[in-house]
Amino acid sequence: MAVAIDLTDIRFRWQRTLPAVLDIPSLVIESGESVFLHGPSGSGKSTLLGLLGGVLLPETGSVSLLGRELTAMNGRARDRFRADHIGFLFQQFNLVPYLSVLENILLPCRFSAFRRERVETEAPLVSVAKKLLTELDLAPVLWQRQASTLSVGQQQRVAMARALIGRPEIIIADEPTSALDVERQNAFLDLLLRSCAETSATLLFVSHDHRLAEKFTREIALPTINHARADMV
Repeated sequence: MAVAIDLTDIRFRWQRTLPAVLDIPSLVIESGESVFLHGPSGSGKSTLLGLLGGVLLPETGSVSLLGRELTAMNGRARDRFRADHIGFLFQQFNLVPYLSVLENILLPCRFSAFRRERVETEAPLVSVAKKLLTELDLAPVLWQRQASTLSVGQQQRVAMARALIGRPEIIIADEPTSALDVERQNAFLDLLLRSCAETSATLLFVSHDHRLAEKFTREIALPTINHARADMV
């Protein structure tokens, strides 16, 4: 099976005078896997996601996504790769509050010609966005409303549609269910897993809530692969 994420001999420090935050000899995630990554606060989860998104660079080691070496790219190339191939789901959703639901969903395709062209091989861009919203059970009456007027659960579904549009090969979800009760957590997670499976996307889901782990094909405890001293992270 093809490899989606491949980290080798990663070492990251915020400053050269400080201890390592991450010291990861190896992390391999195959294409199509759904992986639950967990660890206590301060264990380096956010730093790892920064490396995977190409926002941060390691002091040493290799970060390879979809067979492309991020550490060999310049900043502009990493930004382009991220926009083209990675869908992000954030804890606070990061919707643009004054844009409509549809406008928020279409943003990735405005930043990435690659994702826009991939959509438009299927159908007109707006039609695909509306189809996603329908599949996520967001009523048409909401589509032109500003994102700031929606409930938390509705905003979360908009954020999911935005991450999924254009069929990015990798979805990275950073604590996206932390603001939800258990019932809504389960419903959202089932929907996310089903949507990723339908597009064969690789899902890396980061959370401190270990109860959710059973829904994924693999579970990784960050402290077991990160050799940096826990008391120094």
